[in-house]
Amino acid sequence: MKNRITACIDGSIISSAVCDAAAWASGLLGAPVKLLHVLEKTLSPATEDLSGAIGLGSREHLLAELTELDARRNRLAVEHGKHILEAARQRSLDNGAVHVDTEQRHDQLLDALLECEADTRLYVVGRLGQDHSIDKHVIGSHIENVVRAIHTPVLMATRPFTAPGNYMLAYDGSDTADAAIERISTSPLLLNIPGHIVMVGDDDPDHRQQLERVCNIMEERGHRITPHMVQGRVIEALLAFQEAHNIQLKVMGAYGHSRIREFLVGSNTSRMLAASTVPALILR
Repeated sequence: MKNRITACIDGSIISSAVCDAAAWASGLLGAPVKLLHVLEKTLSPATEDLSGAIGLGSREHLLAELTELDARRNRLAVEHGKHILEAARQRSLDNGAVHVDTEQRHDQLLDALLECEADTRLYVVGRLGQDHSIDKHVIGSHIENVVRAIHTPVLMATRPFTAPGNYMLAYDGSDTADAAIERISTSPLLLNIPGHIVMVGDDDPDHRQQLERVCNIMEERGHRITPHMVQGRVIEALLAFQEAHNIQLKVMGAYGHSRIREFLVGSNTSRMLAASTVPALILR
């Protein structure tokens, strides 16, 4: 049963925001949290074939020293990770998480996330990771791969995380967009937050009818929704809307083969997420 929130912690400066976002979602969904710290497998000098390296010859003691150095580094990484997880666990509990477990594993991040997808209803990741500066307009190196491969919703946290007071959802009228509306409308996560449903395209009767229909669905299920028609290029129009309305959470999904799908799962995914100064809930 998909009931758990899985939050990815790496010890970077964004980890505190991941904890806070997971705790926020846990309180609203009544779901336990698992904090996951993945020590990714990397090729170390000790594991490379150095027998033919120029100048090394048969100096086995150098290989032995490299092996010992690698083992010591791994031990320190494991111990450091345990401290990271314990601090993250306490922060999550202090911020309202229902229940928090921790797990540390040696694996590739995507493989670890796929393995626990069967009982995960929401993933929480940080926009930036250990390999990026907090000031750069980049996203963590794994996020796009995760978004493409995972079919469970992903909440991308930004720093600092605060409970959002509103959200916007990009809608294009496709079947998969309607599926996203269905998922959001039946979840308690955004129930008490004012929402804006934004459609990029011509302001014509067909589009207005589509907007009215989905807004009625949301409102019948207790959501407070305002519809909007905007024109222009998808990314620019949505970013402009976000800024103009002080949007605090973006909800995005992979919507069929429309222009919105192109910007969400195509080459513009990183651009949209990297430009985000607010959390993003990504639906697949």
